[in-house]
Amino acid sequence: MSRKLVIVESPAKARTIAGYLGSDYDVEASVGHIRDLPQPSELPADMKKGPFGKFAVDVTNGFEPYYVVDSDKKKKVAELKRLLKDSDELYLATDEDREGEAIAWHLLQELKPKVPVKRMVFHEITREAITRALENTRDLDDRLVDAQETRRILDRLYGYEVSPVLWRKVRQGLSAGRVQSVATRMVVERERERMAFRAADYWDVKALLATADTDEPSFDARLATVDGARVASGRDFDDRGQLTTRDAVHLDEEGARGLVAALDQADFEVRSLETKPYTRKPAAPFTTSTLQQEASRKLRLGSRQTMRTAQSLYENGYITYMRTDSPALSSQAIDAARRQAAELYGPEFVPDSARVYASKNKGAQEAHEAIRPAGDSFRTPAQVARELSGDQFRLYELIWKRTVASQMADARGSTASVRIGARASDGRDAVFAASGTVITFRGFMAAYEEGRDTDRYADDTADAAAPGTSASGKGQRAETRLPQMAEGDAITARELLADGHQTSPPPRYTEASLIKALEERGIGRPSTYAATISVIQDRGYVNSRGQALVPSWLAFAVTRLLEENFEWLVDYDFTAEMEEDLDAIAAGDKNRVEWLSRFYFGADDVAAGAGAVEGLSRAVENLGEIDAREINSIPIGEGITLRVGRYGPYLEDTAAPPTEGGDPKRASVPDELAPDELTVAKARELLETQAEGDLVLGEDPSSGTTIVAKNGRYGPYVTELLPEPELDPGLSAAAKKKALAAAPKPRTASLLKSMQLQTVTLDDALKLLSLPRVVGVDPESGDTITAQNGRYGPYLKKGTDSRTLPTEEAMFDVTLEEALAIYAQPKRGRGATAAAPLRELGVDPVSQKPVVVKEGRFGAYVTDGESNATLRKEDAVETITLERASELLAEKRARGPVKKKAAPKRAPARKPAAKKATTAKK
Repeated sequence: MSRKLVIVESPAKARTIAGYLGSDYDVEASVGHIRDLPQPSELPADMKKGPFGKFAVDVTNGFEPYYVVDSDKKKKVAELKRLLKDSDELYLATDEDREGEAIAWHLLQELKPKVPVKRMVFHEITREAITRALENTRDLDDRLVDAQETRRILDRLYGYEVSPVLWRKVRQGLSAGRVQSVATRMVVERERERMAFRAADYWDVKALLATADTDEPSFDARLATVDGARVASGRDFDDRGQLTTRDAVHLDEEGARGLVAALDQADFEVRSLETKPYTRKPAAPFTTSTLQQEASRKLRLGSRQTMRTAQSLYENGYITYMRTDSPALSSQAIDAARRQAAELYGPEFVPDSARVYASKNKGAQEAHEAIRPAGDSFRTPAQVARELSGDQFRLYELIWKRTVASQMADARGSTASVRIGARASDGRDAVFAASGTVITFRGFMAAYEEGRDTDRYADDTADAAAPGTSASGKGQRAETRLPQMAEGDAITARELLADGHQTSPPPRYTEASLIKALEERGIGRPSTYAATISVIQDRGYVNSRGQALVPSWLAFAVTRLLEENFEWLVDYDFTAEMEEDLDAIAAGDKNRVEWLSRFYFGADDVAAGAGAVEGLSRAVENLGEIDAREINSIPIGEGITLRVGRYGPYLEDTAAPPTEGGDPKRASVPDELAPDELTVAKARELLETQAEGDLVLGEDPSSGTTIVAKNGRYGPYVTELLPEPELDPGLSAAAKKKALAAAPKPRTASLLKSMQLQTVTLDDALKLLSLPRVVGVDPESGDTITAQNGRYGPYLKKGTDSRTLPTEEAMFDVTLEEALAIYAQPKRGRGATAAAPLRELGVDPVSQKPVVVKEGRFGAYVTDGESNATLRKEDAVETITLERASELLAEKRARGPVKKKAAPKRAPARKPAAKKATTAKK
């Protein structure tokens, strides 16, 4: 019987597919990419000085890449080659996108099969889909490979040329990237808008009104016009706090309260009543972008966790492929959704004809349909509740609801808008507005309603209530019923209240709104947004405050350097055009080499609007002198400047008298202080609190020395001020130096991570200065055990034997018994003791041993006691599942133990052999 080898990316995917294929199929996972561009330092010695030496790409010879098999994939490649020898056919079943096509191409290049090769693609992992895929194979798509290879080379050129500029002028270890730098700029620009924002106060009047019918409930209304002029709302002010709408009247507190008083005895009546039909259509099925946005809004999941969870659902056969730009559904999926909607909600909830959705993104590149439940018939959330839990269940339920709702009928109802007027005692004519919506048929809303981002002008309800407001479309409208009334009816004002407001600054981006903004601008691809947001967070450019993304001062410095020296590289339109060009390469409309050459070297027709400005290489060569101090400086105002220093941001007041040492007055900036919160007043408060870097805490009662807190090069610390030693003026310079070296040194101790310079007390300082603390004596060895703080954190010391303490506070309260118990445990790496697991996940299906999450020297990892696997960047300790942990352990077992390199043996000199071709060509 002939054997067939099927290669997919992940072990989980391999296990699921293997269950659908017969015994004559071997299904193996490549565990992602097997080859990539190496670091230039990892190139063979004879290549480091050649054309590949700078990028591992020969830019002078058609941008030819040099690929190598990753060191941790060599065993896997050897295993695949062994299986291929016993196979009669090879099926490359990687994902059907550019990334998957590139993985298949690399496998083909490395395995060099001599048997028939078939490209097998599918959008879901079900028995029916796998069977169809086996019957409808195709050839490898070289155009998709070209596009992905171009993207990889482009990112290498961009990063390797621009990042070193950041290292020299801002800070070591930083990175620049085609999409990450633009995303960072967007977050920084929003924060700049918030910093420049000036709030404006405005007032209106709220009214609690009622009809003559006592059975009808009262209703709320807002002041809309005074003497025919519209009352200004937040939308009428710019970010400088200036009123921009000429025909709007700006009410202040005095005017609003005066109007309330003048309306005290006024008669209110219905001036106009307008009723319109209300319809609302369901949202389209999920694409990668909209799934990330909605999971953020409704499930509070970050984009990285959303994609990780969706990947697991896909690989285990619950949903279709999760990287797609298309909201379209297959005919089988449409039939399944309509059938399920009719069964669960009734036939009247399903429209006569199916809904067809198409992508609005002109650059939509993926051939997949929307993200939906897998199969030709969908499993309801109740049917998978026993199989899925936590984030997996919540995300599946969200996808199921959205898919079914997309094929359901419109929600229908009516919207009433009413204007109620009154003549004030001072003669002014005041008109109040109210609106209400009644849903008469819920339609798709019976299954699902789309979430929305926070509206900056959510309080401006007067505008929303005005006649002429759209009563249909995408906007959400809460169902609020107005009482029965007619034009001319008398209305009673039960309560009038002057209501003050303040304009709001532009809201910070959340992951959801940043993804939406990137997609609207055509920057990057939805499938890469999760990785992009993770990178800018991991690099320290962006921090999370709740769901809001707050840029660091480091991001300000990096963005400024790029804007002033590589403006075209962080231009939004140019970045979007690059994405369109990559799509054109994938479609075969542009040549890869010509496009890369234009981007890197520039072109003669740049002036005519074509090409990539002057070219990346020219831009780097012609940078000129960059003033690093200027780049890392942000003016706060009144002579105060924020500097982005090597050890963090700090303030410098050049307008104030210098310190005794002649330096400007300085103060560090707390990490938790957002850039838009650093006003001049706040900066002066920090400068005064940290005056000259010394904060006097008091006197040590035992020694009488003054204890101060300071900001040092390596962070805040406390120390004691000792008197200057009295030296004989007749001593020589060498003798003075020797005497000073022998003089007592002040005690010094760094603050704990939980302490802040501004709030540290004398008691805190004395506790820190008392370290190292004697815990006791080991009764067996007679050695003294001490607790102390070190470069790598708190630890115990007994002779030359050191052991890590679990917390900084343990230095002050660990007992001798507890210390002896720590020493009784086996030593693990660098003196660390075995720590309690962070989480217990369950039993691994392969080893049948309990799987736990632990903290290790290089971060968190999962282990079953036999194999250890480090968590990836996208994995979080709090949310990782047993299934994901088992997948990581399976990948680690597949790679096998890392072999240590043997010391090279000396060999007699010999003539060099003829060079073999070292580059991988298609």
